[in-house]
Amino acid sequence: MKNTIYIFIFLLFARTLSLQAQEIKPITKAEVLAKVSENNATIQISEEEFNAAKADYRQTNAVFLPNITASHTGISTTNPLMAFGSKLNQEILTQNDFNPSLLNDPSVTRSFATKIEVQQPLINLDGFYQRKAAKSKMEAMSLKTERTRDYMVFEVDKAYMQLQLAYKAVEVLEKALETANANKKMADNSFNEGFLQRADVLNVEVRVTEVKNQLQTAKSNVQNASNYLSFLMNDKTYVVYKPTENLSVASLNIADKNISENRSDIKAMELALKGFEAMNKADKMAFLPRLNAFGSYEMYDNKVFQGDANGYLIGAQLSWDIFQGSKRFGKAQKSKAELEKSKLEYNQYVSKSNLELNKVKRQLIDVKNKLDLTSLAVEQSKESLRIRKNRFKEGLEKTSDLLQAETQFLQKQLEYNQTIFEYNFTQTYLEFLTKK
Repeated sequence: MKNTIYIFIFLLFARTLSLQAQEIKPITKAEVLAKVSENNATIQISEEEFNAAKADYRQTNAVFLPNITASHTGISTTNPLMAFGSKLNQEILTQNDFNPSLLNDPSVTRSFATKIEVQQPLINLDGFYQRKAAKSKMEAMSLKTERTRDYMVFEVDKAYMQLQLAYKAVEVLEKALETANANKKMADNSFNEGFLQRADVLNVEVRVTEVKNQLQTAKSNVQNASNYLSFLMNDKTYVVYKPTENLSVASLNIADKNISENRSDIKAMELALKGFEAMNKADKMAFLPRLNAFGSYEMYDNKVFQGDANGYLIGAQLSWDIFQGSKRFGKAQKSKAELEKSKLEYNQYVSKSNLELNKVKRQLIDVKNKLDLTSLAVEQSKESLRIRKNRFKEGLEKTSDLLQAETQFLQKQLEYNQTIFEYNFTQTYLEFLTKK
C-alpha cells in the first residue's frame, strides 16, 4: 500500500515538473488563422461535403451523355428455338437445318456473342430539373464551406482573445500576489513591534493563500486557452501559446451594420430553396413521356472471342409511365411540402438573424457603458487602496479594511479586463453577423 502511495506521489510530482517545464511559444493571430485555414478539421469536413455534392451533380451528366455497355456471352444449348436462333445469328444455317427432326431435336449448339449497346437520352424533362436541383445543392454547399471558414475566423478571434484575457489575469494576479506578500511583510513587522494581533497577521496570510490559488487557476486557464487554439489548428503537440498582442480595447462603427442577403449562409439557404423548387418541377415533369435513342452492334461465332457474323440495331423509344399507382402523386405532394417548408425556414432564418443583430447592437452599447464604469471603478478602488495602505502604515486603519480594499482593487481589475474581452468579442460577433 505504501509503495502505491509513493508511486502516485512520484507521478504527481513528475507531472507538475513537466507542466512547469512546458514550452511557451509566442504566436500571432495571423499565424493562428493561417494554420486553421490549412489544417482545421471542421473546414476539411465542410470541403468534403462540398466534394460529395459536386460528385452528385456530375452524376446528372447522364441526362445528356450516352450509356455505353459491352458484353461477351457464351452459351451451349439443345433448346430448339435457341439452337436455331444461334445458328441464324452466326449465319451458318443450311438447308439441312430445316429438317423437322433436327429442328425438334437439335444437337448441342454453342454460340458466343460480343455486343456493344448505346442508349442516348433525347428528351428527359424531369432529369433536366433534377440536374438543376443538384447544381443548386452543390453551389449551396460551396457557400456553406465559405461560411464555415468565416465562422472559424470568428472562433479564432474569440479563442485568441480568451488567451489574451487569461494572460492578463495572470499578470494582474502576479502583481496582486506581490502586493499581498508586501502587506504580509508589513503585518509581520507590525506584529513584532506589538502594533498588530496574531489574528490580523493570520488574515493577511489567508489573503496571500487566496491570491496564490487564484493565480494557479489563472495559469490553468492559460493552458486551457492554449489547448483550444491547438485544437482549432489541429496541432497535436499542445504547447502553451503566448499571444504577441496584449488585450486592448478595439473600436468599431456600428451605425451602418446590417444583415446582408448576400451573406454566404443566407445565400446558401436561398440556393437550397431553388433546389427544392427544381425538385418539385422534376416530380411534375415525371408525368410527361421520355424519348430515348438506342443502338447495338453484335458479333456472333461458335468460337470464343470470334465474330464472323455481325449485325446492328438502331431505334428510338417514346415511353410514358401513365400510372404508377399513387406513387408519383404522393412524391409530387411531398416535394411541394418540402418546398413550402424551405420557404418558411428561409424567412425564419433571415428574421432570426436580424433579431440577433439588433440584440448584439444593444449588447454592444451596454458593454461599452459597462467598460466606462469598470474603468472608473478601477481608478477609484486603486486610490482607495493607496489611502488605506498609507493609513495602515501609520496604524490608523484596520487590517480587515486594508484587505477589503486590496480585494476590491483586484476584483475591479479582473472585471475590467473581462469587460474588455466582452466588448471586443461583441464587436467581433457583430462583424461575423454582418459579413457579406
